[in-house]
Amino acid sequence: MNLFKLCMLVAGLVLLRQNDIFGQMRGWEAGGQVGASNYFGDLNTNWRLNRLHLAGGVNARFNLNDRLALRFGLNAGQISAYDSDSKNIFEQRRNLHFRSLIADAVLQFEFNFLPYVHGHREYWYTPYMFAGPSFFYFNPKAELDGTWYALSEYGTEGQFRGEEYNTTQGAIAYGVGFKMDLSYRWSVNVELSARKVFTDYLDDVSGNYADIRDIRAQRGEIGAALADRSIEPQIGQAGRQRGNGKNNDSYVILGVGVQYYFGYIRCPAFTR
Repeated sequence: MNLFKLCMLVAGLVLLRQNDIFGQMRGWEAGGQVGASNYFGDLNTNWRLNRLHLAGGVNARFNLNDRLALRFGLNAGQISAYDSDSKNIFEQRRNLHFRSLIADAVLQFEFNFLPYVHGHREYWYTPYMFAGPSFFYFNPKAELDGTWYALSEYGTEGQFRGEEYNTTQGAIAYGVGFKMDLSYRWSVNVELSARKVFTDYLDDVSGNYADIRDIRAQRGEIGAALADRSIEPQIGQAGRQRGNGKNNDSYVILGVGVQYYFGYIRCPAFTR
């Protein structure tokens, strides 16, 4: 019997002993996912799911053992919302809308609810949960007369020049998923991931209407038109509520992905 076959025989015997094999569940895996992204916030207060957009990403995971893992991921997608979709009368009259690219980087800690070991006959699937820090880029835009304008550049809530909100922000990523083996090397993941963001300007809406005369003086007619899109009778009086600054916005990504496992089951050393 050559050394390779002997190694495989020993590895098979080790699989029968949970305590031994769990200690061997270490190593890298990498993959990608595709799915859909959706936004919740001042322009989607009733949790509508009618404007889903394509999203995707790549990631690398390091399995610490059969229960714990660390993962780094890069994701991108689009979000949007329109007041015209709302059933709320105030929101319909406010008549705002936006769309934005979202791109983020995430470092998350994962916990498997069940023991998970690639290639194991019994422990080849598990639900899991995760959480970790995230940094993301966004840039809300709105359409006016056929042209899309980057809203952060127009101070639509009265921001002075140089005091516009930052389009790179931090967030906390968290969620749940389910993963299972397709083979020893390949596995599939289904994951719902949310972002608790540290800004209320994903949609360019947060506080009160500013004085339209001040916006016109600083940003011109385009800025004034983007700040108050309300239909007649217009509601954009200075000081009147435009958004709800007490609650930050959020977005979610639902994705399905595949992973390739680079780790291996190490044969125990033999002594003479």
